[in-house]
Amino acid sequence: MTTPEVDISKSVLLDIASTTLDGIEGIEIAPAPIKVGEVIRNQPGARRPRALRVTREGQEVSVDVGLNIEYGQHLVKVSQQAQRSICENIELMTGLKVKTVNVSVQGVCLPKSQDAQQSHKGQGVQKGQGAS
Repeated sequence: MTTPEVDISKSVLLDIASTTLDGIEGIEIAPAPIKVGEVIRNQPGARRPRALRVTREGQEVSVDVGLNIEYGQHLVKVSQQAQRSICENIELMTGLKVKTVNVSVQGVCLPKSQDAQQSHKGQGVQKGQGAS
């Protein structure tokens, strides 16, 4: 008896990598680079593509990801943690062999708690009221 073939779509591999990265403190997937001449429309609910690509050749998978890492984090250690976690999760969940996980640190961002504080600054004067 032969084992039935199971097709694992590229979107599933992207979801595994993305969800894995969401679970790592201090990082976020960077936005994808904008192509020359590309217009980004600010539509409600529209999401800009992220710098995450999965390539599959037979039973082997390669992952390329661009990351923004929170200020103060050790860039190399966090990047290596992302590589290990993506590799482990894809291999455990799919049985495929991960050939490479290439991480490119594309930026440094404020920690989420500071980011929220920054967005609330300057809101002391309410709309419609002038400063006295």
